[in-house]
Amino acid sequence: MRRLSTIFMLATLSLGLPLFATAHDGDIDKVNGSVQVDAGQQAGNVSTVNGAVHIQDGASVQKASTVNGAVALGDKAQAAELGTVNGGITLGSHSKVSGEVSTVNGSIQLGNGAEVDGKLDNVNGSIVLDEAHVAGGIGTVDGDITIGANSRVEGGILVDKPSNSWFHFGTQRTPIIVIGPHAVVQGTLEFRRDVVLKVSDSAQIGPVKGATVVKFSGAQP
Repeated sequence: MRRLSTIFMLATLSLGLPLFATAHDGDIDKVNGSVQVDAGQQAGNVSTVNGAVHIQDGASVQKASTVNGAVALGDKAQAAELGTVNGGITLGSHSKVSGEVSTVNGSIQLGNGAEVDGKLDNVNGSIVLDEAHVAGGIGTVDGDITIGANSRVEGGILVDKPSNSWFHFGTQRTPIIVIGPHAVVQGTLEFRRDVVLKVSDSAQIGPVKGATVVKFSGAQP
């Protein structure tokens, strides 16, 4: 599963970098501390190590990334790419990411009307869409996935089998995949390990490989 090269570079350097923050051409780089882009402002690549990245409402950035911290994109904010290692990612309502949203150990949550044009993926942690749209597919290994009511996904869903590589931690569990009422998932839903797949009777999904669909009615399974 492809990871952001920027994140891996930060992870490699995090043990040896001095404490500093720099900004050039709109870029913001920091070590050991959180970074914030204020509401309505613009920035280039925003990154830190051992801290969170906050992109406030209506702000726009290129890449936002961190190691050991969360990334939060505010309401109606925009970014080209979001990524973290050991931290969650949240997208506010009607926010937009034109590329990939990726974390290794952390949850991903998309608020009402949020849009991701690229792929949405993680290794561990839940993925939740609240009337949101993902155009590039969704992938995980150990995470639960909830495609909330009226959400839309193109590019299918992939739940990969666990790996013994360095980024896989914890005991194996059975992921729970829920496709909510009136949600649409286009493309193949492929499961390379055991999952529980619950699909609303009003949802529309593509072909399913490796799992048995359990239908439910009502708002929740």
